[in-house]
Amino acid sequence: MSLEVGGSRSTRREPTQSRGKHANSTQKDPEPGIELRTTQDLRIVRGQHNLSMMWMFVAFSLLGIHPGGCADMFNTSGLLLELTTVDFYDKLNAGKMVFIYFENQVSPTVSLFLGELNNSAEVLHDYGILVGKINCNKELLPSYCMKERVQHTAFLFRAGKELSSFDLDTVFDVNSIVSEVLFAILRDEVKYVHTDADLLAIEKSSRGKKDIVLCYVSSLGTQEHRSVMETAYVYGSQFQFILITGGPVLKHLGSSNSERCPLTPMRTPLSTLSLHTFLQLMEAPLLSEVYEDPSTVPGPQFPYQLTPQVFLFSYPETEHLDQDKAKALAWSLCGLARVVLVHRKSPAVKTPSQYNAAYRLSEKGSEVKYLTLRSVDELLEFFLHDQEEELPDEELEGGDNNNEDVSDGKLEDEISSSVYENRGHLVHMDSITLLTPEDFPAALSQSGLKVVLFYLKWDAASMAFHTSFLQVAERLADSGVEGVHMSAVDCGEWTDLCAAQPAASLPISFPPISAFPSVLLFRPQEPIQVYRGMLGCHALHRFILLSLVVSPQALSIPQEITSFLHEVPHPQLAGYNPDRVLGLFQTHTHSRVSVFNKAAKSLQGRVLSALLTDGLAQEWAADHSVRLPAVLLFPSWGHSRPSVLSLSSSVDDLLSDIDAALLDPLPEVTVENLPSFLSLGKALLLLFVGEEEDEIGLKQNKALVEEMKRVQDLGGDRMERYVTCWIHLGRTPVGMSVLGSYLDSMPPLPALLLVHLPTEQGVYQYPPYTSIVAQSVLEWLHRVEEAQESPAGMLNNDDWPPTVDFYDFLKVMDEEEPGFASQRSAEDEDEEENVNAAESGLEEETSMDPSFHMDRSEL
Repeated sequence: MSLEVGGSRSTRREPTQSRGKHANSTQKDPEPGIELRTTQDLRIVRGQHNLSMMWMFVAFSLLGIHPGGCADMFNTSGLLLELTTVDFYDKLNAGKMVFIYFENQVSPTVSLFLGELNNSAEVLHDYGILVGKINCNKELLPSYCMKERVQHTAFLFRAGKELSSFDLDTVFDVNSIVSEVLFAILRDEVKYVHTDADLLAIEKSSRGKKDIVLCYVSSLGTQEHRSVMETAYVYGSQFQFILITGGPVLKHLGSSNSERCPLTPMRTPLSTLSLHTFLQLMEAPLLSEVYEDPSTVPGPQFPYQLTPQVFLFSYPETEHLDQDKAKALAWSLCGLARVVLVHRKSPAVKTPSQYNAAYRLSEKGSEVKYLTLRSVDELLEFFLHDQEEELPDEELEGGDNNNEDVSDGKLEDEISSSVYENRGHLVHMDSITLLTPEDFPAALSQSGLKVVLFYLKWDAASMAFHTSFLQVAERLADSGVEGVHMSAVDCGEWTDLCAAQPAASLPISFPPISAFPSVLLFRPQEPIQVYRGMLGCHALHRFILLSLVVSPQALSIPQEITSFLHEVPHPQLAGYNPDRVLGLFQTHTHSRVSVFNKAAKSLQGRVLSALLTDGLAQEWAADHSVRLPAVLLFPSWGHSRPSVLSLSSSVDDLLSDIDAALLDPLPEVTVENLPSFLSLGKALLLLFVGEEEDEIGLKQNKALVEEMKRVQDLGGDRMERYVTCWIHLGRTPVGMSVLGSYLDSMPPLPALLLVHLPTEQGVYQYPPYTSIVAQSVLEWLHRVEEAQESPAGMLNNDDWPPTVDFYDFLKVMDEEEPGFASQRSAEDEDEEENVNAAESGLEEETSMDPSFHMDRSEL
């Protein structure tokens, strides 16, 4: 987990000089135009008004951090007090600081909290805070025990008064309890700002008085938040701490505005120790000067033992110029390395003259390495970007291990890993609107298409898709697409809104958000549409552009029909051939028109639809030998004549028929369409073919695909139980990993497999080195059905349970309300049946049914 800390100094200590190993450091008076650098000097020059401040911007990601992960290191030694009413008032009258919970009924949630409260007692005791609980079933304390909200609230008292209260959802483990309690106590030392105007006001008020430590955390109550608060408890009188959790403040950091202070980034993983070390480093002299050889200069000493040393050589004839260059480099490396200027005029300097720089890493026993540089920028580039590439393996494996969850480089899955690896890439939020319950109704009242993302900051899949969502919004804005409003709701912060609790101010009702991330599309006076496509940039972008097209389009002249069938509705869709559905009716008042219109609305974003009536409809019906009303389908994989469907009497039946007809009879599997095939609940008869190296290979692959079509034709109805498909490993390279996971090894190509049988986890392989012939394949399938073939591999039972028990929120809910579990299960089954009936087919599904076997690494 990387940190960045930015800042400039309110004060700066001048270079220290050493004339030998045992020489004493001296401090000279500041030269004109040179800022002082330590807070000790700060107190001396507090009256100056033109001093700049130090900013430290701490940025990190939450992925890989387990709440409560530090609980085990605390030995619960009975510091949780069981208070009576008399004890409670005695503590308050004595002016003690007390964090207390009034216990009434103990549910599973409360039981978990009490365990974490017990674990946090020793930690808070170190900060002079007593931790206790009162059993309201035994003690009569009407002012608290009789209140309904007390069951879900903990309280902090100071100086005999209630200082703050905390919902149990915000103090769920040791990290969150310690961070939130200290946050409440340090209100003056740690300011929580939401806007850039507030931030600028604090900058101006602190100028010339205190340096500022600005910390960005993705969420409150985390281990990183606790590290910041514990550091602020120690350094609160010395620095002004500011805490932000995102929003518009981030984009103004580091701006060239003269009113703003420059930033000094902290680039080491965040922990209480590393932040303490960094603040001490900020107080060190900016530049040291020595008159001895770098090899004889002692290595970094406490408390700077984790900081590399950088040596620049000065010549008598260019001494002042060398000093200026060294100071500039020291500012650039501030917080990352300590710069030492070596004066060559001393006879003790034995380094050959061809070297003009050197460095020593922080590891114990590290030797000085000498360099010949054309510019100090090369040294700066090395320490800012390339240092890890040139370090030995054993040095890369060392360092701070506070982040135990990611020290081995392995995370729960590749989604988490991807988000973690990109944790330092802050994405601008200007292209979307962050909605709250207050502005959500106004946002929905706007005209046009509203696309709203519902996400959780601590969910890896949400944050990965959140980046794609922002990219889509920026792409739409850059291309001048009008009528689309992209918004997002943080469901971890606005739970009531995401739970869709009834509110009179909402212009439209929607079902509670139960899966994350979720994207809903809102249009005035129309039903809400749920995006069920791939969680990626291209799929969502294409879906939104297709959603802007009226569905169904009313066609009245032949030119409009030609345009509908052969042109794309937007220039950015060039090269994409969507599925098309055309409804034919005698008149626009036909009773089945409403059924078709509703089905077309449900298909909006996935399929282009149009309506043709009167004389043109009759002409088309005659040309295609169909009776009105009828539905013509033009699938993207089709060639000339369309498929014809009779119009069903219900919307669900029509959607089911359309989805089935749009399925390619022998589809090529891709990452995008595989979930739609798996959702059918059928076994896959999957042919793997390699990339063609020449024309002969191309003909061989075409012949194999044609042979699989013959398998379908000869098998007839018996092939209905299978989805016969093929995958081209050249166009879909991830198929290599899929094939290897099925068989635990790479078989020769082509390879024909039968996988995902509804009744078992076996993987069956058609005999390798045997020609794939339709009749032979059917005979092999018969042997598999009769259990005469042994599986060549087995699928893993990937149910993806919660990382830790406490994350299984539904399980906790079921324990609290046993009757709710069966009700929820029945509702889920009904919902799943409806969704499968309405959305089977060539839909870009992303459902993650536990029965689907596709490793996250394969996705």
